[in-house]
Amino acid sequence: MDTNSYKTYSPKASDIEKNWVLVDAEEQALGRVASKVAALLNGKHKPNFAPHMDTGDNVVVINAAKVELSGKKMQQKEYFRYTGHPGGERFTSAEEMLDHNPTVVIEKAVQGMLPKNKLGNKLMTNLRVYAGPVHEQEAQQPEKIEL
Repeated sequence: MDTNSYKTYSPKASDIEKNWVLVDAEEQALGRVASKVAALLNGKHKPNFAPHMDTGDNVVVINAAKVELSGKKMQQKEYFRYTGHPGGERFTSAEEMLDHNPTVVIEKAVQGMLPKNKLGNKLMTNLRVYAGPVHEQEAQQPEKIEL
């Protein structure tokens, strides 16, 4: 019996190949975009995926302002923040958030689908979100992914 075949493979830092990926969120459902982006950031689409390492790609999301929410979520979905003072709870609807800062809507949805630890924080640094169709990563030549 060959015991070498039963060893668990763990990728080395030199084995990891990070690509640049472009995702267009125009007229796409927020949750579907966020789940696809989270999987790309995590590296789950790669054969050398390891849950304890950053094996994912760098993702650029454009047209974040044109993402869609179904039903009455535009008015009913609320984003919570706390000022740190007594009575300092602040709630913002998804409609107000998309008007004021549409990139935060995508970032919060993706962050909720990533691990809640240091690795999740590191993976979030590989995400770039832009409200419009213009982005600053032209030099990296990102590959466009259809959702």
